[in-house]
Amino acid sequence: MSYYSDTNPTAMRSFFIIFTVFASFLILASCKNTKNQDRPPVSDAEIDINVLTENLSHPWELVYGSDNKIWMTERGGKVSWIDPVTGSVNLVANLTEVVSRGEGGLLGMALHPDFVNTPEVFLAYNYLKGGVYTEKVVKYRYNGTSLINPSILIDNIEANTFHNGCRLLISNDNKLFISTGDAGDKPLAQNMNSVNGKILRLNLDGSIPADNPFPGSPVWSLGHRNAQGLVFGNNVLYSSEHGPNADDEINIISKGKNYGWPNVEGFCNENAEKDFCQANQVVEPLKSWTPTIAVSGIDFYTQDYIPQFKNSVLMTTLKDNTLYQLKMNAAGSSVESMTEIFRGTYGRLRDVCIAPDGKVYVSTSNGSNDKILVISKKN
Repeated sequence: MSYYSDTNPTAMRSFFIIFTVFASFLILASCKNTKNQDRPPVSDAEIDINVLTENLSHPWELVYGSDNKIWMTERGGKVSWIDPVTGSVNLVANLTEVVSRGEGGLLGMALHPDFVNTPEVFLAYNYLKGGVYTEKVVKYRYNGTSLINPSILIDNIEANTFHNGCRLLISNDNKLFISTGDAGDKPLAQNMNSVNGKILRLNLDGSIPADNPFPGSPVWSLGHRNAQGLVFGNNVLYSSEHGPNADDEINIISKGKNYGWPNVEGFCNENAEKDFCQANQVVEPLKSWTPTIAVSGIDFYTQDYIPQFKNSVLMTTLKDNTLYQLKMNAAGSSVESMTEIFRGTYGRLRDVCIAPDGKVYVSTSNGSNDKILVISKKN
């Protein structure tokens, strides 16, 4: 007798229930697939690159402030803000104490996150202290026209005509991060009695946070040669760093970690490096470049304005004359791809900053008629 004959009504009811559920599943799956197919993919935007302003001299830091102005340092000692619409440059300070030698001078800058209500400007620069070339970080107040009330946050950082760092960054919890170079004295990067070759972390008044990894020390991480870029993205702190003749790096900076210099260049792939890495729990870079490209300033793109840039580190290079896009994975823990945004047209590139509306600003570093470029979406 057939299982599905009229003489077995229970079996027939079971069959129709199973058939109805299965058919419903197929219809829902079909609708879902149709819905996904109807959703157009996000397409790349065509971009324009234009000169916003020019006739600058070694611009070093670009910061897009909460006052909707682009703040800029020039290595010779000038601090200015730039109107992002007209490109007009407005000088707010010319620090005569700054001494520019080689790669040294007025370097990093950060603005208080609530700059409109707390107009504090943080600057890092080289100067002569008792005839010795030295670096310090100073906090100023902006009174609407000029910088006033300097307050030294940290001093006596060894300086040189090269390997000075010195990028500044303020985190969401109002901590000041400072990158310092080894000032040409390699062992300093592993010397915990020195603040050179480190990433430092301070409170905004210059005091040492209680939760720093080494009690009583401003050191957040060590083993750095010459970190040129700092940015937060995906709640991750990224840094770009110059190598010697090999192994420029992009790193994720973690609390209390050792990044190897001068015992390690790039990855832990040499026998001597492997021993040091194991003994000191060295953090390897996300990516390295050999031959070096002289990586410099970085920023993190989160906006929708230029969709192909989203979730990427944008990185300037000096030697390579290129602006790169490093597309990160969703967690921000690895580089999925690298794209050249432009190469060679404008010479050396020092820094990049991103406006809240998604436009990108890039500074050149040629020393003669330097420029600020703006990357926008074609209409």
